[in-house]
Amino acid sequence: MRYDVEALRRDFPILDRTVYGKPLVYLDNTATSQTPRVVVEAIENMYFNHKANVHRGVFSISQEATDMMEATRGKVCSYINAASPSEIIFTRGTTEGINLVASSFGSFMENGDEIILTAMEHHANIVPWQLLGSRKRIGLRVVPVRPDGSLDLDQYRNLFSERTRLVAVCHVSNVLGTVNPIQEMVDYAHSMGVPVLVDGAQAVPHMTIDMQALDADFYAFSSHKMYGPAGVGILYGKERWLEKMPPYQGGGEMISHVSFKKTTYAELPFKFEAGTPDFVDIAAFSACLDYISAIGIDAIEAHERELLEWTTAEMEKIPGMRIFGTAPGKCAVISFLMGDAHHYDTGMLLDKLGIAVRTGHHCAQPLMEALGIEGTVRASFGLYNTKAEAEAFIAALHRIAPMLM
Repeated sequence: MRYDVEALRRDFPILDRTVYGKPLVYLDNTATSQTPRVVVEAIENMYFNHKANVHRGVFSISQEATDMMEATRGKVCSYINAASPSEIIFTRGTTEGINLVASSFGSFMENGDEIILTAMEHHANIVPWQLLGSRKRIGLRVVPVRPDGSLDLDQYRNLFSERTRLVAVCHVSNVLGTVNPIQEMVDYAHSMGVPVLVDGAQAVPHMTIDMQALDADFYAFSSHKMYGPAGVGILYGKERWLEKMPPYQGGGEMISHVSFKKTTYAELPFKFEAGTPDFVDIAAFSACLDYISAIGIDAIEAHERELLEWTTAEMEKIPGMRIFGTAPGKCAVISFLMGDAHHYDTGMLLDKLGIAVRTGHHCAQPLMEALGIEGTVRASFGLYNTKAEAEAFIAALHRIAPMLM
């Protein structure tokens, strides 16, 4: 079936906006994606027809809201091929999911233990482990990145020791677009008796994710990067780990019985969902999963790859263009600098032409240090971007190049 991008664009009213009198070309999908009308309508439906606290009321609309939230949990379970809905924990986003594991799984760790990270990690997969290390003497060992943006797997294997307790790695780099060989990394870690946490924030919107195939122990991602509501995240965890781990937060919903002498905790997944959840947006996230599934993730990936390959080839023709991240099979992310021009200057000039790109260190300062730069300009594609938008982006680069280089 033909990929009808123009029909899809009609689902996203914001794409009809203008900026400085120019049509908006939204190329910041790696930071957050836009939301289709059907998801916003699902939010409206929850607020207008089903808003009542979940898991607590015997009255009808409370039961309806509970059923809608739990239906989303089941849908997420199927979407990533988890073994059970009890392995799906609702969070506020990828960041909270990683912090949950750092706090709860981290309670098993002792002074002198080690965690393996990579040089391309987002701050959300660095700082929680440093915070853990401030409470315990936990060592961080870092896999270096090759010049093309790929990981050095020989170095990865050499970092394991008898004190390695966890590997924490991004599936896709938010700067380089590199798709890491997660299957191979998980297999090796498991052969060494080490569990693996995967930051999947940049992967889930662009490719099929299968927990049974990947075999990761933890996998975190966010709704707002996959065309869904903000403030909703998913932490997948293998049941055998979640059963052992202590709660992350205390409060209502995560308990079985409370007394001043002793509290017992609820069964999975509720043990990790203290307080009232964002049940409105969680229910609406179901519509987002339906939307992506109806298009087909393989079709989305192919569309984005076509845009990536054409745009990259055109950018390489611009004298002085510096592209960071050229690993084979990368996702639709292009980080670049125009000669020695500051990334903010490039981003502001592009904005005047209606092109929305991200500038800065992209919450990956250690990677920037490894690359020997302060930051980049980043353009990233989503399911609704068009060849005409890619052409407008290239035309804008040619227009501003004489001002910068």
